[in-house]
Amino acid sequence: MNEPVPGTTGNDLTKTPVQTADEQAGSRALSQTGSSRVPVAAGYRLMHRLGEGAYGAVWLAREQRTGKQVAIKFYAHRRGLDWSLLSREVEKLALLYTSRNIVRLLDVGWQSDPPYYVMEYLERGSLENHLSEGPLEPAEAVRIIRSVCQALVHAHGRGVLHCDLKPANILLDDSFEPRLCDFGQSRLSHEQNPALGTLFYMAPEQADLKAVPDARWDVYALGALFYHLLTGAPPHRYAANEEKLQKAVSLEDRLETYRAIVTTEPRPTAHIRIRGIDRRLIEIVDRCLQVDPERRYANAQAVLDVLYIRDRQLRVKPLVALGGILPGLLLLAMFFFAANAMNSAVQTAEKNLTARALESDEVASSILASSLRREVESRMDELQEIASDGRLVAAIQAGETSRWKERTTLQALLNADRNRIDPENILDASWFLCDAKGFQRWRSPHQQSTLDRSWTHRDYFHGLGSDFDPARVKPIQAPHVSEAFQSRATNQMMVALSVPVRDKAGTIIGVLARTTHLGQLLAEYKPSIHGQDGVERTMSLIDDRAWQLIENSQLQADFLPHLAEKQLTSLRLTDEMKSRFGDRKYRPDVRFVDYVDPISSIDSQFEGEWLAAASSVGGTPWWAIVQERKSTVLRPVYEMKSTIIRYAWFALAVAGAVVAVLWYFVLKSINEQGIRRWSRPVLRSPDATNGNSN
Repeated sequence: MNEPVPGTTGNDLTKTPVQTADEQAGSRALSQTGSSRVPVAAGYRLMHRLGEGAYGAVWLAREQRTGKQVAIKFYAHRRGLDWSLLSREVEKLALLYTSRNIVRLLDVGWQSDPPYYVMEYLERGSLENHLSEGPLEPAEAVRIIRSVCQALVHAHGRGVLHCDLKPANILLDDSFEPRLCDFGQSRLSHEQNPALGTLFYMAPEQADLKAVPDARWDVYALGALFYHLLTGAPPHRYAANEEKLQKAVSLEDRLETYRAIVTTEPRPTAHIRIRGIDRRLIEIVDRCLQVDPERRYANAQAVLDVLYIRDRQLRVKPLVALGGILPGLLLLAMFFFAANAMNSAVQTAEKNLTARALESDEVASSILASSLRREVESRMDELQEIASDGRLVAAIQAGETSRWKERTTLQALLNADRNRIDPENILDASWFLCDAKGFQRWRSPHQQSTLDRSWTHRDYFHGLGSDFDPARVKPIQAPHVSEAFQSRATNQMMVALSVPVRDKAGTIIGVLARTTHLGQLLAEYKPSIHGQDGVERTMSLIDDRAWQLIENSQLQADFLPHLAEKQLTSLRLTDEMKSRFGDRKYRPDVRFVDYVDPISSIDSQFEGEWLAAASSVGGTPWWAIVQERKSTVLRPVYEMKSTIIRYAWFALAVAGAVVAVLWYFVLKSINEQGIRRWSRPVLRSPDATNGNSN
């Protein structure tokens, strides 16, 4: 049986086949025996392990002859129960090889140690993983269930009952088409041995060690699967029920508890409240989940039939709706002038909300710009204080005299200064000192590969606004904020703050610099800016030397480094946007009602119009921009508009009720019995029509 381990929610499963007490103890010992040995399959190259259970593991492999990827299931032990599981599962997969809705068996290694079988590899993974993102839309759920029904019809037609249908046993191919897999608990129609499935998917009568396999077990599991697709969880799986199962001391007690839960609790109703679900789908789910097996559908083919009947009914509905279109047009004409009045009110509200949001964004951008200016000035002052230290000047001159064979004093001074300013080394990524010729003579943290190399091409040294390799350059003459660059150590966008070091005569003898991650600078202000007033905002930095985006608070930390160089250079403001910033000398605050984020050219989540305010960061070439989605700001207006429209539709519905009466007799004539005559049996087989496969 595949049942949840006590205390879990059902995702952590353990297989519990029917055994004696001694066999169960032996199997538990075997399942707990780990092995780091990589198994071997002739003709296949194992790549990595996809998953592991109590009785073995599934590996991703590549067939050496064709290069095709496959999945190989190894069984950890050759003796006893594991061998029977392998034999049983391979037997069922071989019978069902021709079905396109069932994972295909490709090869078997009976004589291998451990034994294995080879099956198709489906990259999309299991339906269970897909459902971790939440429930599906009803249309998508119906598509999945229809394909699973076809797989079960094929299996039942070959005399195979799956007996353990659940999301984890359904894989998805490249087209997201489901494939049924894992027939380890399956039974042939003539077998009398019980087969325990997975709790909350298993029919109540199946949870009995003396039960005889029945096709209606799969029907119940199909209903539980359908319920899970629509609601996000199987029926009856609540914390209280899991606690009851956890308290069970034996397998028999747990099965009895489970039967009591399913048979005594009220009928599950969460699927009824799903948006978009229709009455027919609710009836299908409810009938599949009937506690009494006699009241369920007889088999998977019966479920497939009613799904086709529902499809026919949906096709008829547009024809019926056509009869209400012309009267509806007359009713809509009555709302023409009311709609104009509503649009006028909406436009006024939009204008007022936009103005208020821009005022708030401007305040936020000013706060951010001022904070960044103070931060940069503080760090520059610390560098200048160190650069003016006579001991540092003497240490640099001593290093020059010894041709930098002696730099112990220099290292001790600078290491002490950095530890004093930043004892935990969290403010800056690195500190370094270059001599007047651009050669790096000290770095913290120490990195031998950068020492005694020329860095004259870097902007933090020459301050010319761009990294290049000129024949001759001079060091900076004043404190300088470099252009943003990508760190080789962290692959993140950084900036260097640098100051010149002068001797007593005023001659520049070196450049002292510190580098900081731009993302870290913004992160310090994100709590106060990003969610201010309960509004989600995005912070950005623009360098106006090239009008290029250098940081964005909403980007993942590794986003910019993985962009190609051509993409990085494309993250610039458009000419139209740049023109609104005015004269750089005066640096006024700027508002945008239709700001275009540069990232939108490479990332669709930043597309659309934004409201934004930009403020200059004094002492730097930066602009701090605070932006928020225009659609989010105007959401209250849209909601108001939606409410008005909803009431308008309500009025139309009342008027349309008169028209609906005229169509009453037409609708009454279109019943399920009439549509049933149009349907034709699909994938029906003699074995599949038998409700009980005993």
